[in-house]
Formats: sequence, C-alpha cells, structure tokens
Amino acid sequence: MGRGGPERAAVLDVGCHSALLTVVRWRPGAGLEPVFSHKVRLRLQEAIDRRGRMRKAGIVSVQRAVAEAMAAARGSHTPTVFPCATSVIRDASNRDQVIAQVARATGTRLRVLPGEEEARLAYVAARQWTGADTGPLLMLDIGGGTVEIASGRRAQPRSVLSLPLGARRITRDWLPGSTTPSTRRLEEVREYLGHALSTVPGLPVAARDGNVVACSKTFEQLARPVGTPSRRRRTHAGRQLTLSQLRRWIPVLAGADPVRRTGLPGISRHRAGQALAGALVAEALLKACEAESVDICPWSTREGLLLEHLGVVSAVPRHALPLVG
Repeated sequence: MGRGGPERAAVLDVGCHSALLTVVRWRPGAGLEPVFSHKVRLRLQEAIDRRGRMRKAGIVSVQRAVAEAMAAARGSHTPTVFPCATSVIRDASNRDQVIAQVARATGTRLRVLPGEEEARLAYVAARQWTGADTGPLLMLDIGGGTVEIASGRRAQPRSVLSLPLGARRITRDWLPGSTTPSTRRLEEVREYLGHALSTVPGLPVAARDGNVVACSKTFEQLARPVGTPSRRRRTHAGRQLTLSQLRRWIPVLAGADPVRRTGLPGISRHRAGQALAGALVAEALLKACEAESVDICPWSTREGLLLEHLGVVSAVPRHALPLVG
C-alpha cells in the first residue's frame, strides 16, 4: 500500500500509437509492481488531416480502444481508472469534439494534460526512479508532438517546459515522405532545432554534480543499438546514451528510408517513420542542455500519475493541475 494511498492505481493513457491501460501497486523495496495491463494499438498519426483535425476514422478508433480498455479494466476488477490523452489529441484542432464523442460513445471522458503537467509528472517519476537523494536532476522527454523538460533538486521540479518540437511534428514539418533526406536538409533541421532551443527563456542545463535522465520511448529506442550500461545508477540497472553515440547513429538512420529502418536494431515498425527526427531532436536537446549523456529511465508521465495516485509521492494541490477537457 502507498503512504496513505490506495492499494492499486490505474491509468488509461491514449497516445499516438496505442491506448494502454496500466494497473500497478506499490511495494516498498520493490517499487511499482505491475498488476494488469491491456494495450490496444492505434495509428493516430495517420488520422490527422492537413488542418490538424482528427478524421472520423481516427475518432472511431479511439472510441473502440477506450471501450475495449475500460471493459478489460472492469473484467479485471480494476479500481477507478484515470483516463488521459497525450499530445496527438491535445493538439488536434477539433480536440473538444474528439473528447465529447468518445465520452458519449464510451461513458469515459478523456482528460488532456497540459504539456507542462506532463513534464512535471515525468520528473516526479524520474526522481523516484533515480532516488530522492541523488542531487540535481534534469529530465528530458521527447514525445510525438512536444518535448518536455524539467529540472530541480527536490521531489517536485523547480522548472518545467513543454516545447512544440516532438518527433512526429518535426517529421511532418521537415522530413515528410519515404525518401532519405539530403545532407543539406539534415543541417537545416539541425539549425532549426538549435535556434528554437537557444531562444527558450530559462532552458535548464545539466549540473556537474547531477543526473540527466531521459524518459521517453524515443530515447529508449535510440539507446538500444548503441547505448551502454549506465555507470551512475545506484539502485537501478539502466542504459546510457552519449552524445557521441547519438551522432554516430544519426547517419545510419538518415541513410535508410522508414521501411528499411525497421530492419535496424531497436527500431520498431510504428516508430520507424519518426526515428530520424527523434534522433535529431535528442541531439539538439543534449547539446542545448550541455549534457554529454543521459541515463534511460523506463518511467515517465504515466508512472508519475500512478505514483501520485498511490500516495507514494505527494501530489501538488489540485488547483495547480489544470486539465483540459
């Protein structure tokens, strides 16, 4: 049982690639223990039209996924589920329509977390994962639509940022299609990302005595083929990705179209199309934040929500957590 919290907590996370129901419990010394999970695959990146609206087929697929996940929750005697959606729905120009139609069809109203709240929760999860006494922490998270950054020295971050530089967005705007990009185009993307990050007020940088942690599938995917075991993790085994490793990996990704990338180590089929953009964003982030390496953390926003619902981590007051939808 959490510190004054329920025995179990459940989150339904509707993202670009899947709707994932996760049920966990907390055991001191063992951390978050999976109890039940149910995943429904989605391809919402293909459901957004040129005006940024989610097409009818995409809305229907979300309805079906939510209905299936909630039915699985009821069948497993899962407690109250917190249903949330990430940037693919948050950024849709018809977001309110999507949320309303899903609610009417399923009885479940998705809550859309602002990007800054996603960053805060990912930091909370990373802080718990690394250990409360590990000093300054810089958290980096590359999503499909946005990049989340948070830093601090305590259980809650001192600063949070959400920037429109996600891997799916950069792919759409700069690297569309199935052809391999030219060297010139790669440099143009690098220049754009570098300039965008250099103009962010208060962008945190890595502390000499601190930890830099990456909390996203994008970083995890990039670290699989070239990353090395982390030397700094005291209580958790993890992988580390260095800036130099990343720079050697980018030309390999750039030299392969999305179909051929699926044959590269660590590249999943549904993320192959945005793998190159994700690598370029990761490179730009490490450079801008003056970090030579990151430790790959398996926890992110979802785990932050679960930890707070379990009472393992004290949540900030509800009035400080704006929810859209």
